[in-house]
Amino acid sequence: MIVADPAKPMATPSHIPPERVVDFDIYAPPNGREDYHLAWKALQDSGVPELIWTPRNGGHWVATSGRLISHIFADYNRFSSRVLFVPKEDGQHHQLPPSTIDPPAHRPYRALLTNGLSPRGVAGVEPMIRDLAIELIEGFRTAGRCNFTTDYAEQLPVRIFMAMVDLPMTDAPKIKYWVDQTTRPDGTMLYQDAIRALVDYMAPITEARRGGSGTDLITGIVNGKVGDRPLTPKEAAELCAQVLVGGVDTVVNMLSFIMLHFATHPQSRRELVEDPSLIDVAVEELLRRFPIISDGREIRDDIEFEGVTMKRGEMIVLPTALHGLDDRENPDPLDVSFHRSTANHSTFGNGAHKCPGAHLARREIRITLEEWLKRIPEFSVDPEATISFSCGIVGCVDRLPLVWDAEPAMGGHA
Repeated sequence: MIVADPAKPMATPSHIPPERVVDFDIYAPPNGREDYHLAWKALQDSGVPELIWTPRNGGHWVATSGRLISHIFADYNRFSSRVLFVPKEDGQHHQLPPSTIDPPAHRPYRALLTNGLSPRGVAGVEPMIRDLAIELIEGFRTAGRCNFTTDYAEQLPVRIFMAMVDLPMTDAPKIKYWVDQTTRPDGTMLYQDAIRALVDYMAPITEARRGGSGTDLITGIVNGKVGDRPLTPKEAAELCAQVLVGGVDTVVNMLSFIMLHFATHPQSRRELVEDPSLIDVAVEELLRRFPIISDGREIRDDIEFEGVTMKRGEMIVLPTALHGLDDRENPDPLDVSFHRSTANHSTFGNGAHKCPGAHLARREIRITLEEWLKRIPEFSVDPEATISFSCGIVGCVDRLPLVWDAEPAMGGHA
């Protein structure tokens, strides 16, 4: 179970230069409950080196610049994906392909995922995404209020995903609970037990679909091959469990951060209402501004890197928020501008392990903006609400109550 314990910092190894040591808990950054991204930006702006060591969560390195975050994501020869999370003792329990397999061995496993999540595959589900977005928005539009996290963000991506893998929506709550225990554990379940629950859930389903002719993502994976052989039952269950982890959490939380921005920045929102042609560019800018994942890598061998000695087996964390918010990569990074020439970020990672669901995520965000702003162009945070955030491997907005004038948007709705 990944639980930050600020009361128990680890002793700093002797090879770590004192000037690199920063007492920082990635799962509980100072003021992170008040503003997740500003908490990370405060670390970057404090003048720390681009590589620091923290004694928290078992002791590990942290890359604090966009340059290094992007580079290390892509450098699998020196920074392995074998362990993805800290503390390392907990991260070792997450052994789901292809995320914890390095190239070249991971390629045939990843190919089984990307076949169904390619631009062409995602284009095929766009009508379903749009229909569901409209249905959800129309379901609460006339009420003049909603809790965006539960009424929309936890509905659209999860329901689309469950349709793509052909699993019953009645199973979504327990799947979401297990996944949450791997990204933001609440102490009710051990990390390794959550992973085991996901694998055990998938095992009979994957075997039942072996040899099947369905068009769903799971059937496509199970009946694929690794090289010239079929997947073993264990591989199939674990690979599909990894699909569940990626499918029911990240976009859910990204959508809430995006809509919180528009609820609190009316000029930014109105710019898209007045010129919907900006929405494609806006999606990339919002991905740059609101990354939410802090991934880890394990150092393969003793190396000298960026002026420090790194030891075999040590961990380094790559906070994606710090790439998009790095003013060396993006001028005025806290500002959301739909007129940047380039939005540099590592929101989906980089290199061989870049998120295979990136095309689906972009499509869901774009359609949400198109259909929401068409129907609810003016909205704000409920003035009686207190907005808070949870920090973990994936950051989130705890609750987002929105309010608006219940009158129909100008021009009606389709």
